[in-house]
Amino acid sequence: MVDMNQNEKRIYDVIKRLGAITEDSVKTADDIMKAAQLGKGSVTASLQSLAAKGYIKRIARTKSAGYYVVK
Repeated sequence: MVDMNQNEKRIYDVIKRLGAITEDSVKTADDIMKAAQLGKGSVTASLQSLAAKGYIKRIARTKSAGYYVVK
């Protein structure tokens, strides 16, 4: 968690608070954006960074991707 910036930490905490902790309970970027009250660009950038760092996982789905915490 030391390698997270302020937005990434906020997004990570929101995903956990929303209960997205398994592949069956994923949340979309829109769900996360509304809960975090941040703009789409900030949320998207943070989601990509968190996924690259291994804190969250992105699941491709038909309508929109879902995200959940893995660490």
